[in-house]
Amino acid sequence: MSNDDADLQGFVVAGVVPGGGEAVVTRAAEFAARFGTGLVCVVVEPDRVAFTEGIDGTVLSYPLDPDEYDGPPVFDVDLEARLRSIAGARGVALETRAVTGEPAHCLGRFAARIGAPMIVVGSREAGLRGSVREFFAGSVALHLTHRQHLPVVVVPLAPVARADRLPWELDL
Repeated sequence: MSNDDADLQGFVVAGVVPGGGEAVVTRAAEFAARFGTGLVCVVVEPDRVAFTEGIDGTVLSYPLDPDEYDGPPVFDVDLEARLRSIAGARGVALETRAVTGEPAHCLGRFAARIGAPMIVVGSREAGLRGSVREFFAGSVALHLTHRQHLPVVVVPLAPVARADRLPWELDL
């Protein structure tokens, strides 16, 4: 564990996507408040490949497209401000991290490293964009539930009525 992560021991981990994550963080902050702990929101950049990890947890990576290299991954400051407001309204300390690699693997390893009580993620996106991403990478929630030992909470992002078609049925 890196020195920066030592203070995160026992925090709830929330996997968020750039440009979103408010619903996931709202639920994750509620759990963190009930557990009396903090919340760490993690963005995973899947368009980069990790090639080594130091003993302190530092990961070195490179982009799949070398023309797109713009330094190490960073957490979007506007997204962080929105999420900090959500966590603060519930009296929960918030930290953020940006990592690279396969999302489920990265979230699971990070959560295990800090002794998280659970991982909170959102359900799949409706529409073609969500279907294409899941076709190539698979469902992050599904991978988490089968490849690590922590409880996984999946927040429904766009629930549909029983009479309506499910998101993956719309793409067919």
